[in-house]
Amino acid sequence: MFTTKFEHFHFPYAFLFSLLRAVPGQARSNHSSNCANFFFIFFLQTLEISNDKMQQGQAFDSNAMTLTRFVLQEQRKHKSATGDLSQLLNCIQTAIKATASAVRKAGIAKLHGIAGDVNVQGEEVKKLDVLSNELFINMLKSSYTTCLMVSEENENVIEVETDKQGKYIVCFDPLDGSSNIDCLVSIGSIFAVYRKNTDGAPTVDDALQPGNQIVAAGYALYGSATAIVLALPSGVNGFTYDPAIGEFILTDPNMRVPEKGKIYSINEGYSSTWDASVLNYIQDKKDPTKGTPYGARYVGSMVADVHRTIKYGGIFIYPATKSSPNGKLRLLYECNPMAYVMIKAGGLASTGKINILDIKPQKIHERCPIYLGSKKDVEEALSYVKN
Repeated sequence: MFTTKFEHFHFPYAFLFSLLRAVPGQARSNHSSNCANFFFIFFLQTLEISNDKMQQGQAFDSNAMTLTRFVLQEQRKHKSATGDLSQLLNCIQTAIKATASAVRKAGIAKLHGIAGDVNVQGEEVKKLDVLSNELFINMLKSSYTTCLMVSEENENVIEVETDKQGKYIVCFDPLDGSSNIDCLVSIGSIFAVYRKNTDGAPTVDDALQPGNQIVAAGYALYGSATAIVLALPSGVNGFTYDPAIGEFILTDPNMRVPEKGKIYSINEGYSSTWDASVLNYIQDKKDPTKGTPYGARYVGSMVADVHRTIKYGGIFIYPATKSSPNGKLRLLYECNPMAYVMIKAGGLASTGKINILDIKPQKIHERCPIYLGSKKDVEEALSYVKN
């Protein structure tokens, strides 16, 4: 099929001419000349526009900072580094690329819908959940850098074969917000990397580390573009996928959450089950007599809501409720990674009582409430809890 580039959209001219040929003979005879002239003129105009844009010299970075390059550059800062963490992060990157491709093709490849199973959380498993989980597990095993994995989709820890084991433990949610898959809302992947600190064969206790032991964490967002936000001890950086070269490019260096925002993010449908402190805080954020009212934004996909909070500031809350007194979000592969990212970006993350990263997990699918976002907003919300 012959195509030409218009902006960044490939227009299939052969398809248009095939439509013309599909018109019945007499009608085609009467209109083919005019249609052909129209298509030909449009074609020439398109080429002219494309040529003008090329002559204007659109920027093409010949020295792009890709995610792979960035990770290797960070590795060079540590003289004792073995390269295992770099290799692990590159394998996570590959899993994210494959998942992003599957998300984009979900409708065409019939990956929407329910897989006919229920995961350990009691949630219906979507077909994309299953695929993304397999992608992450297979890529992490083949990295030769992990010994244990904890996935939202698996009831027990996943132990890597002895001959493929490394020194890292990865906790991940392969597809966060999967209830939004079928309606094309932004979804994502979340991960946290820990170092195994004991000798001998890995056990579940090796995975039950507090978040302050994380060595790297981040998330991928599958939205209007595919992005990765990676948090390391040195800070938080954002990368956007460029499909033209198949690489994630550094687009948001040294990400910092504003000290105070103007947005609160919480599912107000559960307000009747909230503690009075949460209810009072949200009511005050909407009350013009208490200051400029905050805007309400809630996607229902943690990655999307947290990413917006990092970019624009504000607060994300998923509190304990009467039906879920321990909260709903999972500590190891949702709250801990997001708390680590937020804190490294200059924000705060709390259960309402203590720093989330200080919790010592007791089980791999443990849940906890979360207050996360701009420093001043979280501090204000916590003042309601204490009072």
